Amino acid sequence: MSVLLFRLRSVPDDEAAEIRDLLTQNSIDYYETPGGNWGISMAAIWLKDESQLQEARSLIEAYQQERFARVRGEHERLRREGKKRTLMDEIKENPLQVIFYLAITAGLIYIFTKPFFAIGK
Repeated sequence: MSVLLFRLRSVPDDEAAEIRDLLTQNSIDYYETPGGNWGISMAAIWLKDESQLQEARSLIEAYQQERFARVRGEHERLRREGKKRTLMDEIKENPLQVIFYLAITAGLIYIFTKPFFAIGK
């Protein structure tokens, strides 16, 4: 009987591909269900053989710990080298776009809060 192994909602494409490769390399039979056109269905990886569940979960757990350490190290390296993008970098590179988005945000806040202030008058 099939058993749910890994949900793919909000999982980056590279991580999903690495998990598929990990399962394939370790000869674990699985299949994948898509999220559908509107994301209503459950996108997931399912095991065909329930007896492989513990092995697959331990492989994925080890992979996720290794991925966390790798991504964290990359983030720290970029921060140390001064290559990590910040909000100020974005403002310096696209000042008109930032001003435009701030104006839209302020306009929306005004439109949505105006009725509440009108009630008090």
